[in-house]
Amino acid sequence: MTTTAAAVDAPGRSFRPLAGVLTATAVSVTGTRVSAIALPWFVLATTGSATMTGLVAFAEMAPYVAVKALTGPLVDRLGPRVVSWTTDAVSAVAAGLVPLLHAQGLLPLWGLLVMVAVIGAMRGPGDLAKSVMVPEAADHARVPMERATGLSGVTERLASTIGPAVGGGLVALIGPLAGLAVNAITFALGSLIIAVALPRGMGRSPVPATATDDPSGASGGASGEGERPAGYWQMFREGFTFLRSEPLLLTVIVMIGITNLIDAGFTTVLVPVWARESGNGPAAIGLASAVMGATAVVGSLIAAAVASRLPRRTVFFTGFLLCGAPRFLVLALDAPMWLVLTVFAIGGFGAGFLNPILGAVLFERVPRHLLGRVHALGDSLSWAGIPLGGLVAGAAVAMVGLIPSLIVGGALYFATTTLAGLRPEWREMDRLRGLAGLAGRTGSAAGVAGAGSSADAAGVAGAAGAAVEPEPVRSA
Repeated sequence: MTTTAAAVDAPGRSFRPLAGVLTATAVSVTGTRVSAIALPWFVLATTGSATMTGLVAFAEMAPYVAVKALTGPLVDRLGPRVVSWTTDAVSAVAAGLVPLLHAQGLLPLWGLLVMVAVIGAMRGPGDLAKSVMVPEAADHARVPMERATGLSGVTERLASTIGPAVGGGLVALIGPLAGLAVNAITFALGSLIIAVALPRGMGRSPVPATATDDPSGASGGASGEGERPAGYWQMFREGFTFLRSEPLLLTVIVMIGITNLIDAGFTTVLVPVWARESGNGPAAIGLASAVMGATAVVGSLIAAAVASRLPRRTVFFTGFLLCGAPRFLVLALDAPMWLVLTVFAIGGFGAGFLNPILGAVLFERVPRHLLGRVHALGDSLSWAGIPLGGLVAGAAVAMVGLIPSLIVGGALYFATTTLAGLRPEWREMDRLRGLAGLAGRTGSAAGVAGAGSSADAAGVAGAAGAAVEPEPVRSA
């Protein structure tokens, strides 16, 4: 694979930016995973209602998706570094208020909904900003994009292993409020890392001072008549125009949107209800998630090392087959814990290959100055069902019970990934393999591919951020 333009032209090689971004990501994801166990258990313990648990999940994820969709132009204009540390700082305050107010008896349900809504609204652009900095960090380190996204996947999976283990242990030994306090601390630490640890000049805005109506950006920033400062809605429209013309994008968004909806219900409602009804308790949630995260780390490490030489389409759908429906089935069968852990371990290994592949496709195809907008829109569209996942799962459990809900969820998961895999658009996943960063030099990925070839995988932005989160839904 070739390295990116910036890496070729850089005066020196430095791993500090990549290490800084990955460290901040690790801290953020760890806290989110702790909260993903502590918050549902806190609601179940205080209300005893699966429906209320789903409502709290909706209150966090609906603002996450909505705000993230609208902040792409701001990330491109202000720069991802500023957006990342400021949003994490606000999230730290909101997360810290939850255990503090509850300890004082001043946290009604509506107050909890407000706090988690603020956290969700801030996490959206914060997660987006960290992801957008990955290709720039890869430039500095002069590593292939698939290796950078693979390392990012490894980081997230490691955090997804540590976070649930810590969260399950804290909830079991001390209580859910301890997990919520840890979440606040990790937000504050992530903000500090981005603000202080990254080298000067890292994460600045890549958007030209002027822009035209050409969404490819080929003439953006050049002097001449007809140019004007790009406004918010013009920038938003450029990202949307780039996105909507991609055939692979539409297939990716639909498939990922459905699986993310099902995964959201699984992690926020079905697994906690299973843990309570089976008598395994919150420690079982943390153990299963930690095992899945550990094997996902192995998968991500292998992807980082060899994914550039593997057929993307085959690996992608094999990973989905392993990490999807079997998790639902093993819980529905009331299997012993060792079998549950085995199925989750196999699923984690398959999941580890997904985001490195999709992230590489995204960064190969999308021009750098459009990356924030395209990523935000793709993420938000593919995450649109996540806020509803907890509500649907909670209502399903209330109406038909846990086991039928698990069986239907697993069947829908299998049907979605199988039918989507039959479509011809997926052949485009390998079209621009190894050309990461050339989109930024030519103005559009289509210019690299040649006449008649579109940037088919641009919409993988959404999938790269949250292609599959069988563990507690991220932040993806």
